[in-house]
Amino acid sequence: MRKVLLIDDDRKHSELLQAYFERFGINLVCASDAEEGFRKLNREDPDLLLLDVMLPGKDGFEICREVRKSSNLPIIMLTARGDVIDRVSGLELGADDYIGKPFEPRELVARVQALLRRSDSSSGSSGKLEFDGLSIDADSRTVHVDGELVELTSMEFELLLILARRHGKKLSRDDILSELRGIDAAILTRSVDIMISRLRSKLGDSVKPPKYIQTIWGRGYSFVGSPATDA
Repeated sequence: MRKVLLIDDDRKHSELLQAYFERFGINLVCASDAEEGFRKLNREDPDLLLLDVMLPGKDGFEICREVRKSSNLPIIMLTARGDVIDRVSGLELGADDYIGKPFEPRELVARVQALLRRSDSSSGSSGKLEFDGLSIDADSRTVHVDGELVELTSMEFELLLILARRHGKKLSRDDILSELRGIDAAILTRSVDIMISRLRSKLGDSVKPPKYIQTIWGRGYSFVGSPATDA
């Protein structure tokens, strides 16, 4: 059974979600604040973190920032409906997805299931993509730059894979969002720019001209990495 940790101070709502998730074979572990959340994060070793933004004491953004210092655990932020600032902030801190509150429990389960599939090393097409200085292994979901392992979140890895597998092709922000989530593609296209910026930073690609990801002004992005050649 997959295990998900929910940090939300609404205990009654958390208990209802706990019973609902069980119907889909997901063990939802609940915590009501940051202290309890980190304790259960270390003890339970969950497959995914559901993180409410509005929490007593340390808020969801602070928790997300702290988790990202040492873990690529998939994170879905629970934000106030229509609050774009919350969504942008969460993505900038490394969250993989977001859902507005109030939400339908079935939609939340669907988001969780989709992100778990993406983070599962056995999902997706297998194989390696090799470029000059960059290696992407779809089986182990690992990325190396100049032989050094680069830690990417599940969403960052998927973004890189989408671009690299379409080497030289121009992809709009809506195209990318549609492939990453399949929904909400038109709601927050700025989130693609945020993820691209974060990905470039981790790949050491914040240079001009870029080595891997090129911005096509007014249109989107294109992967321009040079295919590796045998010595």
